[in-house]
Order: sequence, then structure tokens, then C-alpha cells
Amino acid sequence: MRIGILTGGGDVPGLNPAIRAITIRALREGHEVIGIRRGWAGLTDIVRNRDADNSNSYVVLTEQIVNRVVRTGGTYLHSSRTNPASIPKLDVPDHLKNKFSDEKNDITSEVLKNIDYLGLDYLIPMGGDDTLSYAVKLFNQGVKIVAIPKTMDNDVNGTDYCIGFSTCVTRTIELTHALRTSAGSHERFLVIEVFGRYAGYTALLPTMAGASDRCVIPEYKFNIDRLTELLVADRYNNPSIYSVVLVSEGAMFHGAEMVFQEEQKDMYGHKKLGGIGHQVSLKLKELAPKYNNQRRINVIYQKLGYIVRSGVPDAVDSVVPMAYGNLALDLVLKRKHGRLVNLTNGRYGDVPLDIVVSANKNVNIEKYYNTDRLRPSYKSFQNSPFFIVTGS
Repeated sequence: MRIGILTGGGDVPGLNPAIRAITIRALREGHEVIGIRRGWAGLTDIVRNRDADNSNSYVVLTEQIVNRVVRTGGTYLHSSRTNPASIPKLDVPDHLKNKFSDEKNDITSEVLKNIDYLGLDYLIPMGGDDTLSYAVKLFNQGVKIVAIPKTMDNDVNGTDYCIGFSTCVTRTIELTHALRTSAGSHERFLVIEVFGRYAGYTALLPTMAGASDRCVIPEYKFNIDRLTELLVADRYNNPSIYSVVLVSEGAMFHGAEMVFQEEQKDMYGHKKLGGIGHQVSLKLKELAPKYNNQRRINVIYQKLGYIVRSGVPDAVDSVVPMAYGNLALDLVLKRKHGRLVNLTNGRYGDVPLDIVVSANKNVNIEKYYNTDRLRPSYKSFQNSPFFIVTGS
């Protein structure tokens, strides 16, 4: 068989180990592996002509290639947020501009032809809910899909774990502890903005692990006065006289909406998030005197952003991608498709692919979040999954 692999959306540590696992196993089973470059963009840009140079769209993967990149972060195949079902007029490939000239264009028909042109028997996309939602569309049109969940936010429905999440949590804990030295030296509030558009796992887990005093997450619109009151008390209870809050990028003030860097939307309809951490910092500085005997408290603000995406994967994001890649090949070799490999309650398995679009995966705030104390809530770890917090 000829098997295609692609990685879409944001890069995360762990993608290259997954690419390697699929490739090594497939080659040793006697199959060929084609790496699609730049996510779904690679399948939109192909020129179906044997004389055309399509090296920017795909590459034949070998053991030598994948063995060389396995220890690095990011994705050897590159990535994009391309959605072939909604291509802006300016982004339509040059050779298709005469055919597609609307402001938004669904060029799925060309993607299907390109899959046939490449002779792909199976396609293994790795991505979050956006990338995989398009995989569901292709599956419904007859493409044999086996998908692998990947996202820093850990918000793909149908699995307890997505590639990239452990490294994100690990880096968030490490960097928060590193920034404590400045916060303590100057007796300040420390406000750190972390990933999490719709789901608050990347703020909740580090807080549960002791990285911060409080966290605010997208699932609950928080009261800034209450947060200020809590952080002032935390600061006085700390011998070094400082306190820490983790702010999910999708968190919202009570009575307000998400904060965006810009109004322009990507191909999946998302505006670029960013700025809530800065707004929280300004409000804390303004409100602190109310709870601090009329004395101001200064703030250190840091947005972690891409620094937790970059670099090598941690141990979990080296092992799980290897397992996910082999699970995907197991399904391919059994001629099964329309599946998402997953990890649930500590067990590897697979579920129907369309579970990705059946519901959103969010933190169950009644079970895992104390809305008065603005911090994680848990009563027992007995029989909890490895990362404790599962979807709602």
C-alpha cells in the first residue's frame, strides 16, 4: 500500500516521533510512505502533471529521514492552518484560479483528485479538532482515514490525551517556577498567559501541580475583583510575598467576551487570541489597593506562547506518539479506517473518527474547578486517569 501522512495546525513536540513510528513500521511491513508537506495545503497545491515539480507538496519518506528528525521538536513535514473547504480567493493555488474565484472556495474536489493522483490507499492526518474536522469531511467522501490527535490544549474529543499536551504542561510548570524568582524578589503578582482557546487543561493541570495559586479558564467567566482578593491573600500568605495566576488565552472576564489580537479570522473561522493576560495584569494593578490597605501591588506579566511549543518533546510526548503511530498502522494493516487512535483511562485504543465533531471537549467545572476559589477542585485520585482531568 501507499500511505500518506500529514501534520496540520500548530506544531507541537512529539509529531516527529509519530512520523517516524508510522514510517518505520510501514516500510518494514513492505509499504510506501508519502509525507504530505504543510498539512492540507500540500494536498491543495499539487499540479497533476508528471513533469511538474511537486517537491514542495510531498516527499517520499525513508528510514534515514525519519531517524534523523525523531529527536527534534516541531514537524519535519511542516504545517499550516489550511482548510481546503474554505480557501480565500488570494490563497487559491495559481493553477486553480481560473476554476475557483469566489471570496471563499471549497476545493475538496481537487484534494480528492490529488489523493488519487498520488495513489494513496490510506491517509493518516495528525492534528487538532480543526485539522481532523476536515479529515471527517474527506472520510465521508470515501477517503480511508486513520487519524492521530495532536494539540497543546488537549481538547480533541474522544481521547484523554493529545500529542503535545505533556510537554506543554511540563514547560508551563518549569517556566512558571523560573519566573517566581523575579516575582518573589520584587514582591509582585505574577500573571502568566498560557494556551487554551476553549479548554482550560493547560492552566488547570500546572496549577494542580503547584505551579500557581490560582487559574482562570475559558469554561468559567471569572470575577476580576474576586481574583484580586484571592491573589492579595495568597501574596500575604507566601513568606516571599508574591502570588501567581495562570490565565488561559481564552479566559473571559465576567460579562465580557474573548480577547483577540486582531479581527482577521483564519480559514477555520478563528480570530487570533491574545491579550487577556495583559488585561488581567492591568486590572490587578488597579484593584489591588482595594484589598491591600490602599497600597498598590506591581505585576510581572509573561505570555508563554510559542516557547512551550518549541524544542524537544518530553518523555510522555516521545513514548505516546510512538504508540499512536503503531496503533495507526495496526488499523491500516487490518484494513480499518474512519478511526481516531486514542488513550482513554490509561488504555490505548481507537474510536470512530466522527467523534471529533460530535461534541466539544471542555473541563467539567462542576467536577474539576472551584468557581469561588478559582483553582482546581478534586476530592480523590482513586481510579482517575493518568492526567486526572478528563473531558466533560
